[in-house]
Amino acid sequence: MKVIITGASGRIGFELAEALAKAGNKVTGTFLNSLASANGMEFVKLDTTNRRDVLELIKKVKPELVIHTAALTNVDLCETDHKLADNLNVESTRNIVDGCIDVGSKIAYVSSSFVFDGSKKVFHEDDRPNPVNYYGKTKLYGEKIIEDSKLKFLILRTDQPYNWIKSWQKDNNVTRIIKKLENKESFKEFADWYNNPTFIPDFVKATLNLIKNERQGIYHLVGSDYMNRYEWALKIAEIFEKEKHLINPTDSKDLNLSAKRPNANLSNEKVQKDSGVKFSGLEQGLKNMLRNQKV
Repeated sequence: MKVIITGASGRIGFELAEALAKAGNKVTGTFLNSLASANGMEFVKLDTTNRRDVLELIKKVKPELVIHTAALTNVDLCETDHKLADNLNVESTRNIVDGCIDVGSKIAYVSSSFVFDGSKKVFHEDDRPNPVNYYGKTKLYGEKIIEDSKLKFLILRTDQPYNWIKSWQKDNNVTRIIKKLENKESFKEFADWYNNPTFIPDFVKATLNLIKNERQGIYHLVGSDYMNRYEWALKIAEIFEKEKHLINPTDSKDLNLSAKRPNANLSNEKVQKDSGVKFSGLEQGLKNMLRNQKV
């Protein structure tokens, strides 16, 4: 199968690209600023806001599947620069979708828990989205573009993906905290921000199984734990045998943040059933990271 992955130098995009290439697919990965390097795939520089270039690439490759992971994920920047957020998260998605329509390819779109408002204890795939910040609104706009396209699609909502990173990638919450603990740096973590930390290899395996089984629709690809950032940091210190006293709880209300965080707990029951993949809780995901570090 021929596959295009946008944002293939990013954390999720790169691991998806590696797995698909290893499985024998012909993978074309796109990047904007950070050039990735891996065996078995081609990397192409692409600005997804450039409609002509997007349409030309998709027409040239004629993929059976496009996985759209590229996005502006800086929540506060999206809140202060709506035009930039619209270009990178909405218009780029429209360009990708129109390219897929031209060649009749399927599309998989990585979305976010931020499409919800946090007003329920648990959110399922058929719950009504109601984003409380502009980032969430742009991701929901992207979902609607895809649903209205009449293409065969997967919408993959996730939350706080983590794993070891490559040299060109930005830290995720886990690698950031590990570095602080290794440097014996005292720091604060929010006790009022909650997430479903998502181990990226689980996300990748589930996505490949959904594609293989020709599933369609919306899925929540998130970890099985729901916890605040302070609890998360303490668990990292415990598993990696670092000093917990370096970590101090704090409240986000003390910060002058541009964007509100929704604290949305997503259910992963549907994806576990349809993909056959059991999503790790944080402790198991961290233990997997530790084991992989020692290999």
